[in-house]
Amino acid sequence: MNGLPMHPADIPDHAQGRHGTARTGVGRSLDVYYRDRARMARMTALNARFVPMGGLAFDLGAHVGDRTASFLQLGASVVALEPQPRVFRALRLIHGRNPKVTLSAEAVGAAPGSIDLFVNTANPTVSTVSRDLVTAARTAPGWRGQVWDGRARVPMTTLDLLVSEYGTPDFVKIDVEGHEFDVLSGLSTPLPALSFEFTTLQRPIASACIERLTGLGRYEFNWSIGEEHRLRREDWISAKDITEEIAALPEAANSGDVFARRVS
Repeated sequence: MNGLPMHPADIPDHAQGRHGTARTGVGRSLDVYYRDRARMARMTALNARFVPMGGLAFDLGAHVGDRTASFLQLGASVVALEPQPRVFRALRLIHGRNPKVTLSAEAVGAAPGSIDLFVNTANPTVSTVSRDLVTAARTAPGWRGQVWDGRARVPMTTLDLLVSEYGTPDFVKIDVEGHEFDVLSGLSTPLPALSFEFTTLQRPIASACIERLTGLGRYEFNWSIGEEHRLRREDWISAKDITEEIAALPEAANSGDVFARRVS
C-alpha cells in the first residue's frame, strides 16, 4: 500500500460510528481539525520549531490525527496513540497506510495496565480517562452541556515504555484532557521538547506538570491559547514565570498549550 493518508472526506460513514451521535461527533472533529487550512498552516509552522526533517514525534491523544498530519508534512516519523475505539478507527483510515506512522489504541499514564475511558459521544475531543475532569466540568459554566455518556476499559502504556520501544522523540504532544500530569509521571528522563494542554478549569494540573518537568531537567517555557498555534511570548521564560502567567489568565481563556524545551 502507498503511504498517502486518506482524506477525511473519503472516510465511509460506518467509520464515524453506527449511531447518529457518534457519527456527528467524529464528523465534527474531522471538519474542525482538517478543513481549516489556515489553522493547519499555523500548526505546522509552529511544529517546525521543534520537529526536524527526519525526526521523531509522539502524538499522545492523537484524536483524528491532525497533529500527526502536521508532523508528517515536516518529514518526521510519528508514533500516535488514541484510546477511543471509534476515533481510532477514523485515525487508522486516515494514517494507517503511511509507513512513517505507528498507531496504537492506548492511553498513556503513570504505569502500564488499563484504565476507564469516559466517552463524550457528541464531542469526542473531550473524552477523557480523568474522572476529576468529568467531576469538575459538571459545575463549570464553560463546560455546560458536556455529557460523558459512555465508558470503555482501555489499555495504558507509559512514556518511558514508548521511548524504550521507539527511541527518544524530538517532540511530544500531550493532549489528554486533564490526564497530563499522569502522563509525565510515567517519564523518568528529560526529553528535548514537548507540549501539554492546560485548561483554566484545572490550572493546578499545569502547575504540577511544570514542576514535574523541572524535576527531570532544566527547561524553559512558552505557551499558546486555544487553536491559535502561535507562541504568546517572543522570549522563553522560567517555570515560575509560566506558572504565574497561567494563573493570571481569565477563565474565558479556557485552554491552551504549554511548550517546554530543554536547556543544555
